[in-house]
Amino acid sequence: MIRLTHVGILGHPKRPNTKPVGDHIEQTLNAHGIATWHREVWEPDDVRDQIAGSDMVVAIGGDGAMLRAARLCGEFGVPVLGVNMGRLGFLTEVTDPDAWDSYIKPLIEGKFWIERRMMVEARVERAGEIRHRGTALNDVVVSGLSSGSIVQMDLYIDEHWATTYSSDALIISTPTGSTAYALAVGGPILPPDLKNILILPAAAHLSMDRPIVLSEGSEVAVRLSEENRNDSIITIDGTRLADMAEDDILFINAADHESRFIRLREH
Repeated sequence: MIRLTHVGILGHPKRPNTKPVGDHIEQTLNAHGIATWHREVWEPDDVRDQIAGSDMVVAIGGDGAMLRAARLCGEFGVPVLGVNMGRLGFLTEVTDPDAWDSYIKPLIEGKFWIERRMMVEARVERAGEIRHRGTALNDVVVSGLSSGSIVQMDLYIDEHWATTYSSDALIISTPTGSTAYALAVGGPILPPDLKNILILPAAAHLSMDRPIVLSEGSEVAVRLSEENRNDSIITIDGTRLADMAEDDILFINAADHESRFIRLREH
């Protein structure tokens, strides 16, 4: 059982209404003898040391806030409790911020469980040198730099050529991400406890348009085809990682660490 003694609270800088919620959460935790730290505007490097010393982090916002917090907290094995103030809230646990006080008792008594979700690591190599690296909870996407431009990409699975795509984008998704961009382009929904990588193109043109679910432990490599004439970009969870050059190879595999979420409902 995790005993909460030190809890971080991460608000959303673009949602001013999250501050009063964060302040209330901090006050209630302090009233029960739990030390806290609270940031509304933050960058990963600003809070790494504080997260490393925390038992739990409360992320206030929507799924975007959860993704940002979970990627960082996963490095330190710190679980995240999401308080939904967005629209969908697939990843959040507290659905009504006004009901926060009803969650205090089970949290203090340790009546919760930890859900673990696979993350993927993306690294961009050129001539054997790693130039960019990042982790994603939802997906890694290679797409055209300008809207509507088709990108030709070669896909390799465990060092073997699999196919060549001509598409608006190529999505390499985790099971968590299967309900995000991948679902929007017709992909299957995978149970979140799986550790498989899902691959599917967006708007494939005269190339394979079926999704591929890989075996656990597989590695994916993507490089631009010789026929490609359009600039492309790599994003992780919707955040720009790097432009993709002709000689770059993008490798994706399961990350060494997982995201952890506090769950109060039944399994």
